[in-house]
Amino acid sequence: MTDRSTLDMVDVTDAAAELVRTLTEANGPVMFHQSGGCCDGSAPMCYPDGDFMLGDSDVHIGDLDVGLERAVPVWMSKAQYQYWSHTHLTIDVVKGRGAGFSLEAPHGVRFLIRSRLMTDEEALRVHG
Repeated sequence: MTDRSTLDMVDVTDAAAELVRTLTEANGPVMFHQSGGCCDGSAPMCYPDGDFMLGDSDVHIGDLDVGLERAVPVWMSKAQYQYWSHTHLTIDVVKGRGAGFSLEAPHGVRFLIRSRLMTDEEALRVHG
């Protein structure tokens, strides 16, 4: 894994970054929203940027550098952030079918989150 994030809270694997570049070529700029819904579990959902309506109940947790001109923003709901604020999240991709709402679904793969507790040093960098 390569550290490709502007914040230490969110990262992306090389394989996921490659897929994001492919999806961006086909769909234009993209964004992630970390789902907390019942239908798609806790999957990172990839949408064309602007297609997912964000509001006051969402938190911007970082931007991923996937090797494009524009970083890819990552969001999650405030309620979910309260539970996950102490974790480091990595967006990865695996074979298999995920939710039909995310851009990768037709490709026979799905994004997923790998998480671990932040070290004290990481938590200080992210949260001050």
